[in-house]
Amino acid sequence: MVIAQPPIVDDAEWRRQVATLAAQESAVAAELDRLAAARKRMPMVRVDRDYLFEGPSGEVSLLDLFEGRCQLILYRFFFEEGVDGWPDAGCVGCSSWADGVAQLGLLHARDITFAMASPAPQPTIRAYAERMGWTDKPWYTIRTEAFTDDFGATEWFAINVFLRVDDDIYRTYFLQDGAMVSSIGSVTSLAALTPYGGQIEGEDVPEGWPQAPMAHWMRRHDEFEGLTPPSRLT
Repeated sequence: MVIAQPPIVDDAEWRRQVATLAAQESAVAAELDRLAAARKRMPMVRVDRDYLFEGPSGEVSLLDLFEGRCQLILYRFFFEEGVDGWPDAGCVGCSSWADGVAQLGLLHARDITFAMASPAPQPTIRAYAERMGWTDKPWYTIRTEAFTDDFGATEWFAINVFLRVDDDIYRTYFLQDGAMVSSIGSVTSLAALTPYGGQIEGEDVPEGWPQAPMAHWMRRHDEFEGLTPPSRLT
């Protein structure tokens, strides 16, 4: 079998095509910025029902999943009876996506908690998490069966985003489109799903939204510990 390769051109033609792509990439980036701005202007709905989960230390509530932060990205991971690989492995698509999730400390610096939830029992979750190297990712067992249906993950994965105001929880965003989800995993793309976004000065945000200068975010990942997120300074 012969593996195909890109066509060969001279340097001038290559530079012309790079410039054409750069213009297209700029247009896509501008559209993504507009999409992120629209998410920040989404309304939210209060979560009135109590949902229970189980973590390594026992039963916890949806409020506990925030770990004290004000924003929560919760990924409903398909790991349960009936899923290919059970009980030794979770959904291959969910697993591939989880492999690409960013360094969680960079999300924490933005007052964002990332967590996963599945029906699988904790010992099964812990065994698979250790196999996959995900021991840093909070992963909970769903104890309130209605959670899956109430938050749109009956037949497929789902990303739900929540905002905590004191002890009240609001659902701010929902994402299940495969084409869109496949591009999400970096700090920037995950933060863009939340109501406060990247919290960088210059972003298109409603009045009163927390932001910090770009210099605040230009740090090595081990230099964020102890810094107060902009969302807690307003």
